[in-house]
Amino acid sequence: MVHSMGYPGVESIVSCQGRRGLSSRASMPSRQCHRMPSVVSDRGSRFGPRPLQWRVHATNHRGVPGSFEEYVLELQQDIIKTAEAMDGSGKTFKKDSWERSPSSSGYGVTAVLEGGQVVEKAASNVSIIRGVLSETRAQSMSSRGRDCIDPRGGQEYSAAAMSLVFHSAHPAIPTLRADVRVFEVGGQRWFGGGCDLTPFYVHEDDFREFHGYWKSLCDEYDDSLYSQYKTWCDEYFYIPARKEHRGIGGLFFDDLDQESSSFENVEEFVRRVGYGILPSWMPIVERRRSMPISDRERDWQLVRRGRYLEFNLLYDRGVRFGLEGGRIESIMVSAPPLIAWKYNVVPEKGSPEEQLLELLSGQPKDWVQ
Repeated sequence: MVHSMGYPGVESIVSCQGRRGLSSRASMPSRQCHRMPSVVSDRGSRFGPRPLQWRVHATNHRGVPGSFEEYVLELQQDIIKTAEAMDGSGKTFKKDSWERSPSSSGYGVTAVLEGGQVVEKAASNVSIIRGVLSETRAQSMSSRGRDCIDPRGGQEYSAAAMSLVFHSAHPAIPTLRADVRVFEVGGQRWFGGGCDLTPFYVHEDDFREFHGYWKSLCDEYDDSLYSQYKTWCDEYFYIPARKEHRGIGGLFFDDLDQESSSFENVEEFVRRVGYGILPSWMPIVERRRSMPISDRERDWQLVRRGRYLEFNLLYDRGVRFGLEGGRIESIMVSAPPLIAWKYNVVPEKGSPEEQLLELLSGQPKDWVQ
């Protein structure tokens, strides 16, 4: 495992391919365009350039421009550029390039911005890995019915991933987590990814807008995708010991390939998820960044960040796998910058803090009714 920002990591794809997947079998028409965001702004904003315009490229699911490796590297650069302009503090991302050991080739870039106006800490990881499947991992993957996997191991594989976590400085702005990734072996490829929010206070209009953004994207490919990927997200980002969800969810998908998918242009869809990460979150930032902050709200934000770290260390498959020998700085870079550990914090009855706990401890809400 090289990195994880709340599950994703290219080697965690290898270790977790054996778990349950969700799929639909509805047929979908072929698409003939691939839309990619430009960082050219279509209007003035305090954020500066915003990736809200689209360029059109003639393509199909086997003709997406550029390799996925090139895509995640370019995506990281676009995210860094846009996030720096959005933050407005003049702070920039520090980039740490690294290479794998000789036994398993690969490289990556960990980029971190700290102490910004909007983001107290923002981290983005890219990992490009090439190696050989161990017998244990190969057996886990072949048990999923993957005929291309030799259960004895020894096959070469490659993987590429971009993941990010943005910890907001403002309690009214939710934490943003997202990733896109691909794993390839034996001539077959599987994709994964997602995007979700972890709020500190309940702003239902923000949540509906965020989920509406992702439903609109999913519906362009298959109108059953959003409900599947939202459910998967709600189920994955759950803290059993607390009996509460980590946040209000979003999308989460894994083990997605073209051959068994219900829709055409799987790789195009995954790339558009990556391109949509910041546009799905930035309207919330713009709306909330100027709201006044009380000491009480800041204290609650720090307490709730503890739940975020609890999930990562206790339940996140990618983090737990990575801690068994991965690059520790790239794994733990997703941790919040500051956390308050207080004993048995119980919000006042009827308070905004209690409202959040009631939301997270209940059944996941349908935000796009």
